[in-house]
Amino acid sequence: MKFVVSVYLILCFASSIFIVMALVQGTHNIFGSDEYYVRVINGFTDNSSVPLVIWCSSEEMDLGGRALQEHDEFSWTMRPNFWSSNYMKCTMKWDSIRKIFDAFEASRDIERCGLHRLCSWRVTQDGFYFSNDEVNWRKDFIW
Repeated sequence: MKFVVSVYLILCFASSIFIVMALVQGTHNIFGSDEYYVRVINGFTDNSSVPLVIWCSSEEMDLGGRALQEHDEFSWTMRPNFWSSNYMKCTMKWDSIRKIFDAFEASRDIERCGLHRLCSWRVTQDGFYFSNDEVNWRKDFIW
């Protein structure tokens, strides 16, 4: 009899956790947008002869590739999952140089993308710059 009661209590506790998780996720969607706007901008000063090629994908989706001329951009929205474990990796290619970087990593970007949920990248000859307001840029990666 004690075993049955123990199993019942464990099942009640586990189902309570799932219900709370569902409610938290649902209220987050009701009371505010949980989408993050991710933008990768070609910040090269002169690459008219060689475009900046970008290809982005994750476990959930493949956004495909684009060839970006000067000042072109590639953008999409991301919605972090409950555990903030999703991401979007992008492969950048410029001439013969190739770099893979995390354009969006929920656990890293939920805070740093700011109140407006803007996660912008400007890719230049000397590296990859991040901004959450497109005014102040910080170098995060080099080629």
